[in-house]
Amino acid sequence: MSSRKVVELFFDVVSPYSWLGFEVMCRYRNVWNINLQLRPVFLGGIMQASGNKPPGLVPNKFMYMTKDLKRLGEYFDVPLHPPSDPFEAMFNKGSLSAMRFVAAVQEKNKGSDQKVELVSRELWRRIWSEDKDITEPASLIEAATKAGLSVGEIKELLEMYTSKEIKDKLKSSTQEAVGHDSFGLPMLVCHVDGKQEMFFGSDRFELLAHCIGEKWLGPKPEKSAAKL
Repeated sequence: MSSRKVVELFFDVVSPYSWLGFEVMCRYRNVWNINLQLRPVFLGGIMQASGNKPPGLVPNKFMYMTKDLKRLGEYFDVPLHPPSDPFEAMFNKGSLSAMRFVAAVQEKNKGSDQKVELVSRELWRRIWSEDKDITEPASLIEAATKAGLSVGEIKELLEMYTSKEIKDKLKSSTQEAVGHDSFGLPMLVCHVDGKQEMFFGSDRFELLAHCIGEKWLGPKPEKSAAKL
């Protein structure tokens, strides 16, 4: 078997499209010959650095996004249910605290993204399935508890995520995403033959598969493969 190709997934739990990309790539991690690397970043920093504007500032775009997410949630089998006030949740409250917490989880568990995956998924569930807060310490504790982290682990993470080390880590990762010409999330960067290819959005999986020499089997690859 040829060497595993590295695919980096840059994401923020405030982004519903990132959740779609996250779940698909996690499903394909053991289907494609890839080494999937999860890269938590801060979407607000990317938007500011790139000059991009939130969809909420364009009424027609915001209306479309609401309908689009419903269809995409059904297609990708991800329980997407927009919060009662998406603009407040996404842009006024934001995700800086949540993503620093995810960055702390990654720092504490170097060498394995398993807990990063579990905690991130629970944070997505809170904001995009249950219409709950993801900014307060109590919210982070609840998400981490549901992800299976111990009381001791959570206590240590609560001390870590406000530290300068973690703040700098998230800032550095965000700047790296901007360096890949990112303007939004999710962003996928595949490394093939010493070259890097960047793909934006949750609708570029077929192109990504072509880039790394794999086949796109739809949103549920295990079921598709069983039919072959």
